Amino acid sequence: MKTLVRLFAILMVLISSVGFVGSAVAAELNTVDAKLTTEYGQKIDLNNEDVRGFRQLRGFYPNLASKIIKNAPYDTVEEVLDIPGISATQKQRLEDNLEKFVVTPPANELIEGGDRINPGLY
Repeated sequence: MKTLVRLFAILMVLISSVGFVGSAVAAELNTVDAKLTTEYGQKIDLNNEDVRGFRQLRGFYPNLASKIIKNAPYDTVEEVLDIPGISATQKQRLEDNLEKFVVTPPANELIEGGDRINPGLY
C-alpha cells in the first residue's frame, strides 16, 4: 500500500510539473506579451489600443480617441491626420503628439469583440 501511495505521489508531481512547463511555453507564444516588448509597450498603438489608452493625452479622451479607433486600421502613423470630420484643433493635437504613436498590425487578442471603445473597465 505504501508503494502504491509513493507511486501515486510521484505521478502527481510529474503531472503538475508538465502543466507548469506547458504554461511557460504558452506564455512564450502569447501575442500580446510579444507586442509589449516592442514599441507597443511604450507608445500608443493606433491599431490596437482601446479608448482608455488615450487618457494620458490632453484633449483626446473620449471623443478624439473614439474617432481614431473607429477609423483604424492605419498603415502609418501619419494616416491618423486624414481622419474625416476632425476639427482643426483635433488635427493640431494629433500633429503635436505623432511621436507618441506607433502602428503595428491589428492583433485579434486586443481588438476582438469590439471593445476598444468600451472595454468595460470603470
